[in-house]
Amino acid sequence: MAKVPTTILFMMVVVLVDPIHGAPQLPCFFIFGDSLADNGNNNNLLTTARVNYQPYGIDFLTGPTGRFCNGRTTVDILAQLLGFENLIPPFATSNKGPDILKGLNYASGAAGIRVETGSQLGGHISLDQQLLNHQVTAIRIASILGSNQSALQYLNKCLYSVGMGNNDYINNYFKPQFYPTSRIYTLEQYTTLLIEQYSRQIMTLNNKYGARKVALVGLGLIGCTPNAISTFGTNGSACVDKLNSAAQMFNQKLVSLVDQLNANLRDAKFIYVNSFGMGSGDPAAAGFKVVNVGCCPVNNIGQCAAGQTPCQNRSEYVFWDGFHPTEAMNQITAIRTYTAFDPSDTYPMDISHLVQLRL
Repeated sequence: MAKVPTTILFMMVVVLVDPIHGAPQLPCFFIFGDSLADNGNNNNLLTTARVNYQPYGIDFLTGPTGRFCNGRTTVDILAQLLGFENLIPPFATSNKGPDILKGLNYASGAAGIRVETGSQLGGHISLDQQLLNHQVTAIRIASILGSNQSALQYLNKCLYSVGMGNNDYINNYFKPQFYPTSRIYTLEQYTTLLIEQYSRQIMTLNNKYGARKVALVGLGLIGCTPNAISTFGTNGSACVDKLNSAAQMFNQKLVSLVDQLNANLRDAKFIYVNSFGMGSGDPAAAGFKVVNVGCCPVNNIGQCAAGQTPCQNRSEYVFWDGFHPTEAMNQITAIRTYTAFDPSDTYPMDISHLVQLRL
């Protein structure tokens, strides 16, 4: 966490996190990502990377939904900040009706840029498959609106959030017992390959589906999660340095990709969300007291153990389980993504400015 005075952050939360009434700031919001954004897409997959059981959702209106959190995720809160009356539903349970015009969430726990990433946990929906699922949505929208051209014009107006790459390290490169990538590639080579593949995937989203307003969410402090600390040890540091170094290398290349996309695609705008920077600094400045232990007792893969009682003071914890932030942390991240509190929170602009652009 960057050092933001508690009182200011508290005011920001009070003002911004309550749902905004009135028309949404844009007609549709589509979400691609991993467990940080998954809201139930993994529920019916044969996988250990699913969380539709208690105590997940203890602070969510309807209880466990498949969100890897005690309450709302960052994209849930962003949807509210953007003025959507309802949260964006998962693709897995979407119907063919007009509700899909407001957007869908394709995110999947354990998913990555690479197809094999996360497969040691079981079924998951890779970014390639999420793009194919969006193709299904585009066809449905064309059917609702009457033509492919109408659908493309409509999709041009949407916001797209894409957050991928965390699992390509923690559930691929740094799991040599399951994946050969760390024996085949140096970290630099692997990161370059990831960004090249990611670039092609983002270009598909732009070329094929007309995505013009795209937020690319950088990797967070993957070396500071309770699971990383307990798995690797810190060798005297506060966090696992090799994981955080990998995240920083990826993020630097992602910023360069954002510059390249913005230079080459004049009718679109891409922004970088600096999750790593937002997570750095002093968490106590935002009222957090527990930073390296999750709120719930965890099982052998770092998820909440089913039916166990979590901590009561959840707003004081950065982490909910071994990997994922609490709703309290997600609120701050979402607010700073929507309205950058520090100039480094987003680049080259925040989401509140991105959605206002006329492209």
